[in-house]
Amino acid sequence: MSRAFIKGANPYMPLWEHVPDGEPRVFTWQGETRVYVYGSHDTEKTEYCGRDYVVWSAPVTDLTDWKCHGTCFTAEDHSILFAPDVVQKGDTFYLYAAEDHGSRITVAESETPWGPFVNPRKTDLGFDPGVLVDDDGRVYAYWGFCAAYCAELNEDMATIREGTLHEHPLAHCSAPWSKADGHLGEDCFFEASSPRKIFGKYVYIYSRRVEKEMPELGVYEPCNGFLSYRVSDSPLEGYRDGGDISFNGGEILAGPDGRNEMTYRWGNNHGSLMEVNGQWYIFYHRHTGTDEYARQAMMEPVDAAQGKDGKIYIGKITYRNGEPVGSCPVEMTSQGVQVNGLDARKWISAGYACHLHGGKTPAYIRPVYGQREDISAPAVQLSNGTAVGFRYLQFGMNTPKTVTVRMTAVHLVTVSVRVDAHDGREIAAFRAEGGEREITVPVSGAGIGRHAVYFVFSAEGDEPAAELDRFTFD
Repeated sequence: MSRAFIKGANPYMPLWEHVPDGEPRVFTWQGETRVYVYGSHDTEKTEYCGRDYVVWSAPVTDLTDWKCHGTCFTAEDHSILFAPDVVQKGDTFYLYAAEDHGSRITVAESETPWGPFVNPRKTDLGFDPGVLVDDDGRVYAYWGFCAAYCAELNEDMATIREGTLHEHPLAHCSAPWSKADGHLGEDCFFEASSPRKIFGKYVYIYSRRVEKEMPELGVYEPCNGFLSYRVSDSPLEGYRDGGDISFNGGEILAGPDGRNEMTYRWGNNHGSLMEVNGQWYIFYHRHTGTDEYARQAMMEPVDAAQGKDGKIYIGKITYRNGEPVGSCPVEMTSQGVQVNGLDARKWISAGYACHLHGGKTPAYIRPVYGQREDISAPAVQLSNGTAVGFRYLQFGMNTPKTVTVRMTAVHLVTVSVRVDAHDGREIAAFRAEGGEREITVPVSGAGIGRHAVYFVFSAEGDEPAAELDRFTFD
């Protein structure tokens, strides 16, 4: 079947690209305003990150149209680079590079947002640096791993202004790597410092490690899949309140024993907030493969509001009588910025699944690296009871008549196609066996408009029975 592949879904970069720790920035260069994403680069495959930084960008008017600008920085000693950040001051763009596994932070310069960034100089900063250029031109830096630090920088953009270093602006988590230094607290700072200024307040975004159970999110063990925030009237101290913006554990379901369950394998999280054309987005990452070394850049629209008492709410906000009263993490989706749903009439790779749940063998998305437009990342190790879900697809005003699925069956497997929930209304069903196949079957009662779609697999035994590559409706 000849038809286009979906573009700009979630993950929003091509499925062959693996850029985690994404720090988004909006810059205007020669009259064109684009959102640029700077992240570490999972190319080592057997450990975190890689030995270069690449830059991706999209016009602020179309966040599905991403372009790679290529390599912008490589350490002089070719060491592995952890999470970076980029800011603009005056006519110069500054890249804060985390060289040698994040143990050496240098700052390099460029005349353009995409680099190359040259002339690196060692800074006074530490792990996972995040930098804020304030409205008055003063520059503040934030960093740390299981212990947070922040300070004002001198005009050289590299050294700490005397007397401004603040240790532990956020209390940190009690992870095995944390020091018993009297600064443990419920804030649970883990890493990934990223400062922003919203509604005139200083917002400290960070990766939070949850040490206690959160049954409402299916968390029953220590988990650092959260991006969270704290707020202050001052850049270096007084951080309070806040909440969670993003959680990369997927849809939350009620389990058979009454305990909520995650539907996507959580892992570390890193990213930040960016306002693009009047809409706020949370940029974060998800995990593919069977380890944490093939992460991909994700984004979701979020709400940001300020209450009458000055409190800031970010995420999925609850309102009462038009006033914000609470917030929680936004859902993890396949659609990302395409808020009306992905075009169901295009090829949709299984690599866009945001729900992989059930079965005796943990399903996962197999990483792919071939740089082709028609690349598809399959969902693999699908066994009896596995559901592969996509939130959300757009059927338009005409209900689809068929669904075409490209998959591989190890042995006889039955596939039920359902809408709106993993146990929702069945709109198609078929059986497959005997290797790779492309199967087209009738669809009944799918409806119109936007729907979540799930492929639920049934097979004899508990061993992996199938792999799902791609599908499309017609």
